[in-house]
Amino acid sequence: MILLLDCGNTRLKWRLMADGVVVHDGGGALEETVTFAELTPYARKIDRVAVSTVASEQSRLRLDESLATVTAAPVRYHWAEVSRDGLRNSYQDVAKMGADRWHAMVAAWVGTRRSFAVVDAGSAVTIDYVDGQGQHLGGYILPGLNMMRRSLKLDAARIGFEYDEQINAAPGRSTGECANHGLAWLTESLVQRLLGDVGRLGLERVVLTGGDAGRFLSLGLKAEHRPGLVLEGLEIVDLQESQG
Repeated sequence: MILLLDCGNTRLKWRLMADGVVVHDGGGALEETVTFAELTPYARKIDRVAVSTVASEQSRLRLDESLATVTAAPVRYHWAEVSRDGLRNSYQDVAKMGADRWHAMVAAWVGTRRSFAVVDAGSAVTIDYVDGQGQHLGGYILPGLNMMRRSLKLDAARIGFEYDEQINAAPGRSTGECANHGLAWLTESLVQRLLGDVGRLGLERVVLTGGDAGRFLSLGLKAEHRPGLVLEGLEIVDLQESQG
């Protein structure tokens, strides 16, 4: 069995695979102590652990400690690469790219080899474009919804408001409406710009993942929604590496 881990800025997702089939999956907040208690029945069957992470060194050390309590299997961290299976990174220094972005692109590319935009709507929103020859054309990193909301609450102390899940981008008529509608307006604008880029670059599809993916879909983004995209890409990389 292979244990796959996607360790983001604030949350961790894991998936246990056996012969290409999902046996179990789960996740949690990074600030919490990750116990992996659900993995206990499978502990002796885990052959190796593969990790994609953008977390801090301190978080990685905590993760290693937690993993050691449940399995003695070797742990391998997979990072961004110059290329993989026809996909080529545009970064001069690939070590500067977050592993999650790279693994999301690998998952979107392998199997179809068609041009795409990949959007990961997490604590930060990342957007990457890849053409039909597998060339990464570049991308964007933007603050995510929770990050923007937290900034309004903490950095602009006089703006007191409660978050409203309803998506409405009309001009607000109270401080709460102005803040909530402003967040919707920004997301709506992002979607429109994204679609414009997709058309201008001639990209064939949009692939969407991340905790706020539903918000983008509700604003009219036509996309393949693949919640486990980073884990999919990580699995591809790990299997190819293990097979030499």
